[in-house]
Amino acid sequence: MLYRKRSGGKEFIIADAGMTDLLRPSHYNAFHRIEAVNPTGRTTVADVVGPICESGDFLALDRQIDDAQPGDLLAVQSTGAYGFVMASNYNARPRPAEVLVDGARFAVITRRESYDDLVRNDDNSPAWRNS
Repeated sequence: MLYRKRSGGKEFIIADAGMTDLLRPSHYNAFHRIEAVNPTGRTTVADVVGPICESGDFLALDRQIDDAQPGDLLAVQSTGAYGFVMASNYNARPRPAEVLVDGARFAVITRRESYDDLVRNDDNSPAWRNS
């Protein structure tokens, strides 16, 4: 996670993931279990939100969750087959890596996009034509 803030009487956990990575909570009210990779045993009630500052940029609202602090890793469970295909580059965000898990084994099956991936189709010298 990136940072925490308290505003309007609510606690916010700001993650480096949100609606661009997993759209289902925002658009379909989908529930995904979110856990700290290294739990502390302390919990809080918070909104887990992304860094884009859109009202729909959230992974969970009013969720009892581990009392994660900046730098802690959070695992978003059961994102399923449609998690990645619904991801977007909105706000110039690279799409996330895809990781396949099989018991205690895992493999990165799609790497996270880079800035070069985002601009590879840009043409800085377009061939102008007249209509």
